Amino acid sequence: MNKQTGRKNRKWKTAAAWLLTLLMPVAAGSTSLASPLDVSIEDSEPLQLLIMLTLLGLIPTFLIMMTGFTRILIVLGFVRNATGLQQMPPNQVLIGLALLLNFFFMSPVIDQIQERAYDPYMNEEITQSEAIDEAMIPLRAFMLGQTYSSDIEMFMGMAQISSVPTIDDIPTRVIVPAFITSELKRAFQIGFFIFVPFLVIDMIVASTLMSMGMMMLPPTVIALPFKVLLFVLVDGWSLVIQTLYASFQ
Repeated sequence: MNKQTGRKNRKWKTAAAWLLTLLMPVAAGSTSLASPLDVSIEDSEPLQLLIMLTLLGLIPTFLIMMTGFTRILIVLGFVRNATGLQQMPPNQVLIGLALLLNFFFMSPVIDQIQERAYDPYMNEEITQSEAIDEAMIPLRAFMLGQTYSSDIEMFMGMAQISSVPTIDDIPTRVIVPAFITSELKRAFQIGFFIFVPFLVIDMIVASTLMSMGMMMLPPTVIALPFKVLLFVLVDGWSLVIQTLYASFQ
């Protein structure tokens, strides 16, 4: 029992040290996420609880900032607003679907991180700093592949970085906000094309009601069933998910 407890404590300390070492260079704006600081955690229950709560609070931030979760959630929100269903599906369903789709779309990056960093580190083949560096290579490649060059140039200009020798020398503090900006642009572009067919239905229904003299009847009430019917007939959810998947390729 003591040996099992000791192994669990070592794993917990390693995970906490990894995340703490990861956060410090990002805040400092360095290119590499390896840190020369060796994090050690004593067997103190209050300290463990404090660090665990801090890490749990930071997980959503990293999930939003460094993955495709933002794009997926915004597009799903556009779909709900375009159909005119304000509370259907509920926010919990949209967030859960966005989370699951995000893990599915990010699975190649996760597999690379496990192969390059997690497994070698657990087998004691590489050090903690080397594992963090290796883990960031696929993640940085993903973010750079989804980021517009104009956004990177904009944030490099704001950071007063004129040029870099190679793309690997771009600081992470530049890549992350540029990636988020590009994600917002792509999400709104996809949302626009989703909105157009439903907007056409609203215009047709409004014109029909005006020509019949039924101006007091709200067009959105009449158009809602037609929009839902159109979305069901074309298998809208499958088309939206396929569009999101293609946007990450």
